[in-house]
Amino acid sequence: MPDVPNSGALLDARNIVKHFPIRGGVLLKQIAAVKAVEDVSLKINEGETLGLVGESGCGKTTFGRAILRLEEPTAGEVYFENENILTYDHRQMRALRKKMQIIFQDPFSSLNPRKTVSHIVGEPLLIHGVKNRAQRDERVLDLLSVVGLRKEHMRRYPHQFSGGQRQRIGVARALALHPKLVVCDEAVSALDVSIQAQVINLLKELQDDFGLTYLFISHDLSVVEHVSDRVAVMYLGKIVEIAPSKTLYKNPLHPYTQALLSAVPIPDPSVPRANRIILKGDVPSPIDPPPGCSFHPRCLYARETCRQNEPALNEINPNHFAACFFAGQVGSQKQF
Repeated sequence: MPDVPNSGALLDARNIVKHFPIRGGVLLKQIAAVKAVEDVSLKINEGETLGLVGESGCGKTTFGRAILRLEEPTAGEVYFENENILTYDHRQMRALRKKMQIIFQDPFSSLNPRKTVSHIVGEPLLIHGVKNRAQRDERVLDLLSVVGLRKEHMRRYPHQFSGGQRQRIGVARALALHPKLVVCDEAVSALDVSIQAQVINLLKELQDDFGLTYLFISHDLSVVEHVSDRVAVMYLGKIVEIAPSKTLYKNPLHPYTQALLSAVPIPDPSVPRANRIILKGDVPSPIDPPPGCSFHPRCLYARETCRQNEPALNEINPNHFAACFFAGQVGSQKQF
């Protein structure tokens, strides 16, 4: 198996590209492509939580599914434990599923309504060789206890639970095979605020207890700040900024990140806040992205070089990367 020198990361995604073809005509030939993810490289260290944020439709979920090979990347490499899993065949990927799991966004549609909780949580165990029914039920009971559910819940169906309880079932299913990496795809966005807090605290407790590594995908910047060690900001399929969580929230360098953070509600209305940054226009189409910097049509500080050239993701400050020709020279961290 081809490998790569140890990068120190549990997962190292390199230059990931994912295009969805658009077909038309009598012969259904490809006439265009939705460029959902464009040359994204991210490392996730063992035991950390990497937050991935951005507006809806920016490619966050597609990237998360691509690194798990739920969507096959168009190009790029994904190294998990220093092996390129894009070279794996079906048998190897099936074995690898034990180590890589996902918590889906919708806690209802991701659960089979015709199966009980016992079947839903126990199915991964059955697929991966636990044939004994009693052993599976014992493991399911342990998992339900871990996520705050009771024995009597085993025989119930998804429609008999609240949204928060259904998401806990999804968490239990993801943990069934003792994974190392869990992709949390908008894991709390469909829940009430009080339930969100319960699930977030549960995820943090499970990380401490089981040494889990999370890719936490969300558009809720307040939640991401609470759970993440590092945060990556995505716009139109590209990473525009990445930094430790405290650094990024205190001193955002990219104009897009500054605009996102200016929109975060302040719990105390008596606390003064600077002017809200209102972005002009809409997000460009991923079918035909603009030349140069993809953010320049909406950027308040765009100049001619931004319209003609694409900025690289450079390290502006220690461990703080931004893809902007004028990173740190525009906007003000004091406005947040």
